[in-house]
Amino acid sequence: MTTDGPAGAPGTAIPLGTRVVVRYRLPAGYSHRVTDVIGELVSMEPAVAVRTAEKKLVQIAPNTVVALKALSARPIRTAEIRSLEHAAAAGWPGLEQAWIDGWFLRAGGGFTGRANSATPLGPRGTVADPADPEVRARLHGWFADRGLPLLLLLPERLAPIPAGGVPGKQVQVMAADLDNVPLPPGPGPVAISPEPDADWLALYRGGNFPDVAGAVLGAVAAGTLGFGRIGARGTAPIAIGRVAVTDAPDGRRWAGLSAVEVSAEHRRQGVGTLLSGSLLGWGRELGATHAYVQIETGNIASRELYAGLGFVDHHRYGYVTEPVG
Repeated sequence: MTTDGPAGAPGTAIPLGTRVVVRYRLPAGYSHRVTDVIGELVSMEPAVAVRTAEKKLVQIAPNTVVALKALSARPIRTAEIRSLEHAAAAGWPGLEQAWIDGWFLRAGGGFTGRANSATPLGPRGTVADPADPEVRARLHGWFADRGLPLLLLLPERLAPIPAGGVPGKQVQVMAADLDNVPLPPGPGPVAISPEPDADWLALYRGGNFPDVAGAVLGAVAAGTLGFGRIGARGTAPIAIGRVAVTDAPDGRRWAGLSAVEVSAEHRRQGVGTLLSGSLLGWGRELGATHAYVQIETGNIASRELYAGLGFVDHHRYGYVTEPVG
């Protein structure tokens, strides 16, 4: 069997969740000797299993595989970006929300950009241009009434950067089909609660956050939250994480990971993978079919962790401060 990695290097291991093409031999009696199947790689043993775009699981005996090659990720449609962003906004909605001119506005006391920004989530053709002085005034006024600056959160392809806007932090959104994520058979050492306790909060950002952070962390719109920890209650946890299970307009139910932190002395030991997998397993028990995580570009360690769980790049978004002039 020939295997080619993402860069085309023979013999390179291909991570589960990668989009692949498998060529394999057919039994005697078929009109042709070999055939191909394209889809996401689910397993390599005891059978090579590929899930097609139609969700059909094709299982292939390893001794019949002629070649297995990684492909570039399936193109993501604009509608899929908008739909995932809806679920993500519901999973981190801040403390106040409003719709203005096709923009979804969130305010959360200034804690985190996601919870204090405007993002273009209205249906196609309904999102007003923020460079329009009247639109900009309405957006600016809503945030100003709450003592906040106007901050735009712009997912790629949903709206252009307005003229004069100042680009800021960039974020990579990674996503996975939970059928392709290797989840732990049970919670194991991970305890999941509906709200964070004092020890959980002590590890989150080293305990360095404003008072409003607890309320922002505990907010969800029409969804369910779980706060995971590894470590007995009453003791300092060695790892923490948050998962929000929310629905998207296209019918998918998403499990969104955030606030995953591992104490310094326990990093690079698989703890983050165990915690994340357990949180996603909990989300799947609530009906989640897909998962996402939002990672600042440049955070290579987190990207590697989630790629190892089967996550792939979905889209990016960036922050833009109020246009000048």
